[in-house]
Amino acid sequence: MAGRIVRWAPALGLGALWWWAVLRLTLVPDAGALEAAVAVGGWGLSLLPVHCVPKSRATRVVGAVHLLARLKRRQPRHRGPRPAGSGGPGS
Repeated sequence: MAGRIVRWAPALGLGALWWWAVLRLTLVPDAGALEAAVAVGGWGLSLLPVHCVPKSRATRVVGAVHLLARLKRRQPRHRGPRPAGSGGPGS
């Protein structure tokens, strides 16, 4: 139980701080640079997990994406039923 609190407390505190800054920027006319810095910094941190992964994991993901693209190109596309007498199977 204590481990969960230790893990979640900083995240909830920083999330509350970020929301305070964003709401203050939108609702209070005299909000300044501090609120803007907190809001922009929090937004920048939200992008971090997307771009910061170990190189081995990134390589596996890119390899999987390329494999799926190759498999997709090999599959014939279904174009719907052919009209009678078009030279297809069953004509």
